[in-house]
Amino acid sequence: MWKLKEPRPVKLIIGILAADRQCLHEAVDLLTDKLGRLDFTSNVWPFNKTDYYTGQTGPNILRQFVTGKNQAYNKQARTKNGEDFRASSAQAGKSGPRYN
Repeated sequence: MWKLKEPRPVKLIIGILAADRQCLHEAVDLLTDKLGRLDFTSNVWPFNKTDYYTGQTGPNILRQFVTGKNQAYNKQARTKNGEDFRASSAQAGKSGPRYN
């Protein structure tokens, strides 16, 4: 049997789906505020592979990927300020036409 070890640091890759460009920019801004500098931001393209999210976001969903600079594994999912990212961002996804 082996001993468990702490995982090595990993690069954080985040996929974003948004109802429009405003929501997409707000998500990227929130991630930058919470996690620190992002070192890669992909192009934006339509997400039209399924209609699963249409009821929640509308028919013209956008997709983008970002990666975080110097992000590491953390059991508590903490932000750069030490707060719990899941709790602090719970309302973040609730912007845009459906929630305003």
